[in-house]
Amino acid sequence: MTITVILKAEVKDFAEWKAMFDDLEQQRQQVGINFKAYKNEESPNYSYVLGTAPSETIFREFFNSPERQAIQKSMMLAPPEITFLTEC
Repeated sequence: MTITVILKAEVKDFAEWKAMFDDLEQQRQQVGINFKAYKNEESPNYSYVLGTAPSETIFREFFNSPERQAIQKSMMLAPPEITFLTEC
């Protein structure tokens, strides 16, 4: 079952983070993850990602890979908040 994911993260530099996010588009698509990135206009260092993934397991495997963990450590000021939603 497809799930909806909302991810909120405080990033060091939004433009740099967004460029990295865009570079990973093909990798996300290969595992069926479809996301769009947003910036909080009042707090521009907060990024929001909304989208879908085939399952929470697939999302976590992708997100927790060593490559993604290294990106988080280099670009995020704190661990992201992740919310998983399912349709009722």
